[in-house]
Amino acid sequence: MHSPARRTLLSAGVAASLLPLRSAWAVGPLKIGFVFLGPVGDTGWTYQHDLGRRELEKNLGAQVSVRTVPDTNEGPDSERVARELSADGCQLIFGASFGYMKPMLTVANDNPGVQYLIASGYQTAKNFGGYNARWHEGGYLAGIVAGRTTRSNIIGLVGAHPVPDVMWYLNAFALGARSVNPKAMVHVVFVNSWFDPPKERDAAVALMNQGADVLTHFTDTPAVTTAAEARGVGAISFHSDMRSHAPRNYLTGVTHHWGGFYTRVAREVMAGSWKPGLYLGGIGDGVVKMAPMGPRVPKDVAELVQAKERDIASGKLQVFAGPIKDQKGAVRVAAGARVADADLGRMDWFAEGVVGGSR
Repeated sequence: MHSPARRTLLSAGVAASLLPLRSAWAVGPLKIGFVFLGPVGDTGWTYQHDLGRRELEKNLGAQVSVRTVPDTNEGPDSERVARELSADGCQLIFGASFGYMKPMLTVANDNPGVQYLIASGYQTAKNFGGYNARWHEGGYLAGIVAGRTTRSNIIGLVGAHPVPDVMWYLNAFALGARSVNPKAMVHVVFVNSWFDPPKERDAAVALMNQGADVLTHFTDTPAVTTAAEARGVGAISFHSDMRSHAPRNYLTGVTHHWGGFYTRVAREVMAGSWKPGLYLGGIGDGVVKMAPMGPRVPKDVAELVQAKERDIASGKLQVFAGPIKDQKGAVRVAAGARVADADLGRMDWFAEGVVGGSR
């Protein structure tokens, strides 16, 4: 799903084939394909991308014709699906998983008249780009909630893989928690899968057995949230608002919203003005939002999060501004420095306050 490398928004020249193609598209709707790793479901990574697809269709109506292919494995399966969509006349294809990048880049090279974008992708070509979310911004805010609501000072995080995408969320979460509670420790367990509800649930139970009284996750399903609810532990969701899975113990969630981005790209492709690059959207442009606070979150904590959210949106608060130490005490970001967007994809260390998480 997500990437071990990242860059900021970069621009390249418009592909030479764009303008001739636009005249052909003018006779009918723009055909768009969406390729998803898992089932759409009612929460999670794929669900949020499908909400974005629905918003695109609502915004553009008869100007577009959309086809969706869920449950597409990374690797050869995604290449096959991308080739089928391209042969079927799709002129714009979104692949909502990092593992689609290399297979779909191969397809893109064979189909210069089709535009391809990969979620969490970091490579570009004349007709190939990537997009991602600045979820570390939401992670820092979620960490504040966790740090202020934990009583045991043990917070649990279930991660998919120890790759930079997950690590920059985990580190931001730990920084946020310890900004309001220096005694807080974030214990992490990796399940080595983006989508495996039983493993996610087992990891959540293991963390709660270690004393964690707040749980969060960087995985695709509500399994961690559901496990927290069953044990009366505070739950902070990722990707979607999952309060329906933890009505008594839901604290908040880091949510992602792709509809505006998908709509803009489709309009640019129709106009012949889309430029391949790498897009990174955050709180400031509405791609990352915090879910409403649950009933267990004190009013003063909710107000603090709102204030910090405004500071992030304005640029006043930089999540990865130094000094920052890693879990071994080494300085990773010096005072006065910060981690640039282009370096997020190279993050290979765990912040001070993170327990476990060996790579």
